[in-house]
Amino acid sequence: MIVWITGANGFIGRHLAHELAGVGHVVHGIGHGALDATEARRLGLQSSINGEIDGANLNALAAAHGLPTHIFHLAGGSSVGVSIERPFEDFSRTVASTARLLEWLRGSAPNCAVIATSSAAVYGADHFGPIAETATPAPMSPYGQHKFMMEQLCRSYAQSFGIRCTIVRLFSVYGPNLRKQLLWDICSRLQAKEQLLTLGGTGIEIRDWTDVRDVARLLARIAEPPSPQASFRVINGGSGRGTSVSDIAASLIRRWGSNTKVRHSGVSRPGDPASLLADDAMLRQIGFKWRIPLDQGLADYVTWFKEQAS
Repeated sequence: MIVWITGANGFIGRHLAHELAGVGHVVHGIGHGALDATEARRLGLQSSINGEIDGANLNALAAAHGLPTHIFHLAGGSSVGVSIERPFEDFSRTVASTARLLEWLRGSAPNCAVIATSSAAVYGADHFGPIAETATPAPMSPYGQHKFMMEQLCRSYAQSFGIRCTIVRLFSVYGPNLRKQLLWDICSRLQAKEQLLTLGGTGIEIRDWTDVRDVARLLARIAEPPSPQASFRVINGGSGRGTSVSDIAASLIRRWGSNTKVRHSGVSRPGDPASLLADDAMLRQIGFKWRIPLDQGLADYVTWFKEQAS
């Protein structure tokens, strides 16, 4: 495959580039964030453009390296909080970038397959237990709304113009190099030797935690497009196993070797559902298996955090 990754310099993009290059694919990147030649080679990228996902940069990449067979569209907003503080910025990063990419594909590479990462945030609240892909989306935040708008754009271009699109709704992705969100926050405060961690919410919120290294394998696995008779599909990128926020915090503290205590404020953030757990039936149908148990993944994260902080 000749692969382009939008958002190649992001958390998931870096792991995906390494995974795809490792199995022999030619990989190029585009998106915000400069990469020097040494770092790009380490990640497995043969080239990288630091800039917007727009016609000019896409044309430049095609002129230099030929048209792609597959595009992994990872670029977009990545924070519920930021989407609430700066909703237009999140819209531009997620929706407008997707519209520009799809329109370029329609005119320049209509046979290219698109694998676009969305989020379980499109499902919204009031789900208890596994959520199937057929559940009615009801996003609670601008972040979730914009991810769903991105999905709808992909569906529209698939139905109207035959662009083959696979949407992967990712759940709670964590792992080495994640420098934000719950795990980063807890480890940062453990490093600062805080004796009492006050976390938001109740602690019983359920999330479906998946290691980014497994997520990269999953995306590579489902890169083959759907049949021409089914040019659009949606797949849950979750394990089907739920773990509470309080259990995640306790495991990190134990792995750290700390006696820090945890309390929860009982106040949930806007746009933060009580439960997001994947129905993984479609992944089981294609034979995909998650390899990294949560305990191992959290241990690896603590090891990485301590190493990068030293």
